[in-house]
Amino acid sequence: MTNGTSRTPGTPLPPGSTIGILGGGQLGQMAALAAAALGYRCHVFSPDADAPAKEVSAAQTTAPYEDRDAARAFADAVDVVTFEFENVPDETLAVIAEAVPVRPSVDALHISQDRVIEKTFLADNGIGTAPWAPVATATDLDAAAAIGFPAILKTARFGYDGKGQVRVNAAGDLAAAWTEIGKAPAVLEGFVDFEREISVIVARSPGGATRSYVPVDNVHRDHILFTTTAPSTIAADIAGKAQGIADRIAGALDLIGLLAVEMFITRDGDILVNEIAPRPHNSGHWTMDACAVSQFEQFIRAVAGLPLGDPARHSDAVMINLIGDEADQWLDLMKEDGACLHLYGKAESRPGRKMGHVNRLSPLLSP
Repeated sequence: MTNGTSRTPGTPLPPGSTIGILGGGQLGQMAALAAAALGYRCHVFSPDADAPAKEVSAAQTTAPYEDRDAARAFADAVDVVTFEFENVPDETLAVIAEAVPVRPSVDALHISQDRVIEKTFLADNGIGTAPWAPVATATDLDAAAAIGFPAILKTARFGYDGKGQVRVNAAGDLAAAWTEIGKAPAVLEGFVDFEREISVIVARSPGGATRSYVPVDNVHRDHILFTTTAPSTIAADIAGKAQGIADRIAGALDLIGLLAVEMFITRDGDILVNEIAPRPHNSGHWTMDACAVSQFEQFIRAVAGLPLGDPARHSDAVMINLIGDEADQWLDLMKEDGACLHLYGKAESRPGRKMGHVNRLSPLLSP
């Protein structure tokens, strides 16, 4: 242990310990700030020397994620390891897990970072998804076409914010779409006639206790989350079912940490899971200002084995992402009553890049 003391498995990580974070983006940055408020140090491992999370961490490792020697040295310097995005090689995480607890587990990462594995896992656990078919080789294209069109062809790995995705309107367009994404292993997903998109964020402790935030309504623009409204205006029974689904998935993963579950609500009231992410999530940013315990504090509590905090909100909120040069509005936003601005400190603004977000709070209308 980096704090020089031994710790009985299952006991909370004491303040002064070091939490290792794989990934240096804004999620790691906000997690590191939450950890510092609880008395922990963070050590960030990222290949990007200027990663936002490194600006607020006590220690940094700058090396490729595939560098196993760097990974072993990193593991020796921390008390527990977590990750802030899924595109970490699970082989590297397995090396780290030989030396230090990893939360969530290597298995949870492995399931969530590959869409074919993820969707198979959901189906095996009786959880509904949009129709889909795997596309590993050109010979799979004809069979995949049976799900119908229009559809979306998505790379099985490494896609986010619309990257690695192509809309396919007819079977005759499928081969060209597969070429466009680089003939990489993929999934073809059928369109869902949904009434809205929601997400639920649930935390799960080492002992299996769970606490979830209210379901929220999400709106995307150009495949990137644009707004999150908390709470969702779905009926109470659907909200309860959605939270139950998130709990089931967290339990099936044997998760220790935080899980975001994105879902479609169909026009006839069915709930279909779109994606899962075992880490803090963009649609949970509203909790930073509308709840006593934010998703980032809850994440750190779970990873450190602390009691989970109260996820209840004290305000309603609308979160708006600031993409590219939208962050140039920072001064006007700071003048706005009820607006809580969060900028990530990224050195370069680019189209489609998340530069910050603003949470607009309003009085609580219902529990």
